[in-house]
Amino acid sequence: MVGAELARPAATEIARPAATAIAQGGASSAPAIDWKTVEEETMRHFQAIVRFDTTAKERPAAEYIKKVLDDNGIPAQMYSLEPDRPSVVARLKGNGRKRPLLIMGHTDTVTVDLSKWKFGPFSATRDGGYVYGRGVIDDKDNATAALMTMLVLKRNSVALDRDVIYLAESGEEGNARVGIGYLVAQHFPEIDAEYCIAEGGDVIRENGAVKYAEVETVEKIPYGIELVAHGISGHGSIPLKSNAIVHLGAAVGRIGAWRPDIKLNETTATYFRKLATIAPPEQAKYYRDVLSPDPKVARAADDWLFENEPRHSSMLRTSVSPNIIQGGYRSNVIPSEAKATLDVRMVPDEDRPAFLEQVKKIVNDPAVDAHFATAGAERPAPGAARLDSELFRAVETAVTKIYNTVTLPSMSTGATDMAQVRTKGTQCIGIGSAIDVEDQAKGFGMHSDQERLLESELHRFVRFNWEIVNALARAR
Repeated sequence: MVGAELARPAATEIARPAATAIAQGGASSAPAIDWKTVEEETMRHFQAIVRFDTTAKERPAAEYIKKVLDDNGIPAQMYSLEPDRPSVVARLKGNGRKRPLLIMGHTDTVTVDLSKWKFGPFSATRDGGYVYGRGVIDDKDNATAALMTMLVLKRNSVALDRDVIYLAESGEEGNARVGIGYLVAQHFPEIDAEYCIAEGGDVIRENGAVKYAEVETVEKIPYGIELVAHGISGHGSIPLKSNAIVHLGAAVGRIGAWRPDIKLNETTATYFRKLATIAPPEQAKYYRDVLSPDPKVARAADDWLFENEPRHSSMLRTSVSPNIIQGGYRSNVIPSEAKATLDVRMVPDEDRPAFLEQVKKIVNDPAVDAHFATAGAERPAPGAARLDSELFRAVETAVTKIYNTVTLPSMSTGATDMAQVRTKGTQCIGIGSAIDVEDQAKGFGMHSDQERLLESELHRFVRFNWEIVNALARAR
């Protein structure tokens, strides 16, 4: 059903813990919260949401979330472009002195290979202090933490200077058209806000200790560029100079060896400057050098980053990765056409037509065409959250209070649903639970076959969300 709809009955009834009442309508003092009770309920909701298989079918999780909100006196609606893929929106009203705050997380997940999981990917198994399951760190932790923040606000009757809007969106993993794209296009007034917090950042732990917090203030924009080589078809027993695969292979090789120029922005310059202050001396040198006005010094540092820390090298520029090659249909037939698709992640201020011309110059072959893969090449670039804003200060203060560490503003090399909200003028910051830097290599990270999250870090993340929302929205 397209548009707002009623939820089907959910199977789980949620008990309400006692609340500490705060008078509505005027300034309020910070409520005394029973965090032990909050943690117990957090785990119930988190496990319930993780246990729904939401790979391109978010309805059961959406219905569960809607029922929790409705049962706690927070009216929620579901919006769906496709029947099985609704998003949930709920709002706590403030006094209107400030524009709303949007807190969001997505309920869908990437697919799973059941044969590779020790614990069932939708079991939400608790083992050794961890919760295992698909989506526990992408992004059902955010969806749950934001949900619990709404419940704590409501149960404690917190007076608000601004509306707080909750969004559990569908379709983030590869099909934003059914989720945030649909909401922005058809129901944007329901989620229109001054500020937004969502996924996109991480708190980094190493050897069990928190090292720093990355919060995403800007993100790259994904585009596809296609290289299409044209030649003459023929019999494979007679090699031809015009062989499309040969021309394409050479073009892909040139693209693969190319690193576009370094393009720093406020976020990335601040990121590397602050990272240099906390990194070991041998690494800090490269973080400082990459900021050097001397191109040779910066390039030498970039060479080291590309070899040793490729994510950091990608943060410096628009990146290009050849990821798909298509050509030929029989081993004894020379194809007349071959195609490669480049995954291009542009920095927000990149000149798209000019960049395409750079690609053509690098390819340097009249037999190979280069063009954007879709009309999406003309979509507007999302803005960045200001580092001198009330939003960033609230996040930084919460990081200090909850994690006792430094806050690094970062530019995501990937893409999030914040991009479409940012294009409407909302300032967004991406946050995330604390994760062990060692986990990804061990197969415990995001999208891995043993995705996991420490229970203690889930609870700390709820507190982190609460501190941000309390700072930005509570009436004073």
